[in-house]
Amino acid sequence: MANIIDITVSPRTAVGTGAVNRLRKEGVIPGVVYGKGRPNVNVQLDRKSFSKVLQNSSSDNILVNLSIDGAAQLALVQEVQHDYIKSTITHVDFHAVNADEEIHASVPVVLTGEPAGAKFGGLLELHLHSIEVRCLPKHLPEKLTADVSHLNVGNALHVGELQLPEGVRVKLDSGIVVAAVSQPKVEEAAPAGGAPAADAKAAAAKPADAKAPAKK
Repeated sequence: MANIIDITVSPRTAVGTGAVNRLRKEGVIPGVVYGKGRPNVNVQLDRKSFSKVLQNSSSDNILVNLSIDGAAQLALVQEVQHDYIKSTITHVDFHAVNADEEIHASVPVVLTGEPAGAKFGGLLELHLHSIEVRCLPKHLPEKLTADVSHLNVGNALHVGELQLPEGVRVKLDSGIVVAAVSQPKVEEAAPAGGAPAADAKAAAAKPADAKAPAKK
């Protein structure tokens, strides 16, 4: 399950490029809280504190409990904008959610174990790096873990075989492949002397040159 992190934010009155840039120079991140059926609320928060939240999170889905003037609001960190030249966070979007309403989120897939087919040269291929799930906020998983140690060459793991956490559903069809162990590739050996196999076959197919008539 995703951890719910407490974050304190303040209402933000500063708007416009100049005013917002002054906040950033003071180590403050501008942000906005929005959600279905509610007005947007401009907020601001401490950059160092929020940076630590991101660094300590093992998932892209960060569920937070925002404290705004003493009022609590459950929310997902929807988008974090960065200035990659200065290596700083420039803006945060929070998506307000209700504890008793389902949310949709994309959750990463993590494979564990070594496939049985690996000893025969099989190659494990991950087809779905993430899967969209539906659940209550309190049930939101940080990741979906799947054991692939039973997969032999030619076998696949399907969506319907995933062990989903309590209260979590997926939208995808159960027959969609999550991961598979493919056949090892067999390369055609080159003939002696290093000539490509195709050239050797072509040379073998050519008729022998006719001998020149003997001189009289």
